[in-house]
Amino acid sequence: MFLTSKRMFFHSSTVSRYVEVVRGLACEILGVMAKGIGVPPSLFTTLLTDHDSDSLFRLNHYPLVTDTSSSSSFHHGNAPIGFGEHSDPQILTLLTSNGVPGLQILLGNGVWVPVNSDPKAFCVIVGDLLQVMTNGRFKSVRHRAMANTSSRECRLSMVFFGGPPPQTIITCPPQLLKPNKPPLYKPFTWAEYKSHTYAHRLGETRLDHFKLP
Repeated sequence: MFLTSKRMFFHSSTVSRYVEVVRGLACEILGVMAKGIGVPPSLFTTLLTDHDSDSLFRLNHYPLVTDTSSSSSFHHGNAPIGFGEHSDPQILTLLTSNGVPGLQILLGNGVWVPVNSDPKAFCVIVGDLLQVMTNGRFKSVRHRAMANTSSRECRLSMVFFGGPPPQTIITCPPQLLKPNKPPLYKPFTWAEYKSHTYAHRLGETRLDHFKLP
């Protein structure tokens, strides 16, 4: 199964195998991140390998847009938006595409930066839950997808969203807390946050609801 193929056939067994391989890659990345901040790798990885892990695989299709008038799609300045600004609510996202550009990330200074679209590489995106579990050491990345107006072919992306079991309590481990670094968020379950997320508009900062004073 290759995103660069002219004709693609997705078999359930192929997709299942792909998801498990990417899940393993996500766990490797989370393990390295955990070691970097001084917590056991299993603190994060077991949430993705658990039998009840609420992870998700999605295939996105962005067809070529020939009508770029303001009435054809949501605009940001002169650029039409394919999928609006947001952060992913899960722990970690791995995204790969067929080489057609479109993904952008928002920097801290408010500038949108295009992400190089390499079909042989993955884009790693920190999700909201990881921001909470690391007490802000890793911050969720706000991103968006621009409409496909400059390519001669459609844009395809395959996305793995690594999520924990629904009843997992999301909180910062004691190893990351200090007297001068108290928890930034109150504990909540993934099921609670997921429900909160889908009850609000896409571009809203949904973690604010769980911030401690």
